[in-house]
Amino acid sequence: MAGDVLLSINGETVEDIFDYRFLTNDEFLTLVVEKEDGEEWELEIEKDFDEDLGLIFDGGIMDNYRSCANACIFCFIDQMPPGMRPTLYFKDDDSRLSFLQGNYVTLTNMSRHDLDRIIRYRMEPINISFQTMNPELRCRMLHNRKAGEALKKVDILYEAGITMNGQIVLCKGYNDGKELHDSLEKLSSYVPVLQSLSIVPVGLTRYREGLCPLEPFTPEDAKEVLREVHYWQDKMLKKTGLHFVHASDEWYILAGEPLPSEDTYDGYLQLENGVGMLRLLEAEVREALKGEKGDDRRISGTIATGCLAAPFIERYARMVEEVFPGVHFTVIPIRNDFFGESITVSGLITGSDLKAQLSGIPLGDCLLLPCNMLRQGENVFLDDVTVQELEKELSCPVVIVDSSGEDFVKALTGTQEGNTKRRRQIYEQTGSGHSGKA
Repeated sequence: MAGDVLLSINGETVEDIFDYRFLTNDEFLTLVVEKEDGEEWELEIEKDFDEDLGLIFDGGIMDNYRSCANACIFCFIDQMPPGMRPTLYFKDDDSRLSFLQGNYVTLTNMSRHDLDRIIRYRMEPINISFQTMNPELRCRMLHNRKAGEALKKVDILYEAGITMNGQIVLCKGYNDGKELHDSLEKLSSYVPVLQSLSIVPVGLTRYREGLCPLEPFTPEDAKEVLREVHYWQDKMLKKTGLHFVHASDEWYILAGEPLPSEDTYDGYLQLENGVGMLRLLEAEVREALKGEKGDDRRISGTIATGCLAAPFIERYARMVEEVFPGVHFTVIPIRNDFFGESITVSGLITGSDLKAQLSGIPLGDCLLLPCNMLRQGENVFLDDVTVQELEKELSCPVVIVDSSGEDFVKALTGTQEGNTKRRRQIYEQTGSGHSGKA
């Protein structure tokens, strides 16, 4: 009945959804259920192997999310303005969400019991925010005296063969340069169990008063980071057949260097961390246009996106226009006044910035926006402005474009089915907070 609590299955305590899924695989089950009046019922069930019991639980993991115990110098949530909805200020560091949603965890919250359950249930891949393999430096960057010791848990996961992905949020003057080289050397020893590692630049908003002073990277800094990444890619490809370490798209754009070829990304293992997203989108657009003969349809409109991706979106829009000459969309890069101009990804663009920068501009038949601007499953931007409010303000229909190149082509040519208005899963740019992607 609604309100009942599942206490145990076959004598084992049920902590969360993973225990439930694992323990209900058997054909003969003994459940202990606590009723609303406190009485405990014992239920014996016979079923087929892997047959679901049909129970629905309050909360996705049947437990509270674990908040972060760190105070990272690069935490994006600490750089959020006041007055936003409370859920945006929650810092998660939960290994279960790493498995379910792809979130990155620092390991500082993970107990030996948690590690045993990960190994027992094969909860992989686990996504880990390393930041550095220097224990002392890691303690300073995470402001947690246990952060360095937590790196020993990687050895336990490695010995158990639990597949891992990693990230390093690079902070100028802290974990770059020689520290980055040393970290990559140590992490390379975990390949292929550690199947990929991304290097992403720290995101700095204009709300950093009272926080650790951090500097943005320069184009020359980006070139140096790419030299380091390419050195290890060449070395690891010869040794393991994997490029292993990947720089996010921002580094190539900042350095003014071309994006790598598709085969460099090892199957886009770090796509949700902004690694190879623009290269994949181009490949998907080309594939979607292959075989299209074009026609005389006439559609005009506007695409609004982040400053980071805008030149690439412009190029891909022109590729569509070459096949469909009557289709023309103007690309407008949106400056991030809400978080600060140094934040250039579209996933952190707000409805208020869209209103301010698009009002009074002829937008054509429709306004296209990438799905990562919205809350997942809702028509709401980060600042709680709704898509409907934006449409009313601009007097223009808004079309939310899903993530693939095929969706992009369909949206421009007017063949997209419905208006999905859903957000693609955002990636965690820091060890304790979420950031948008390009």
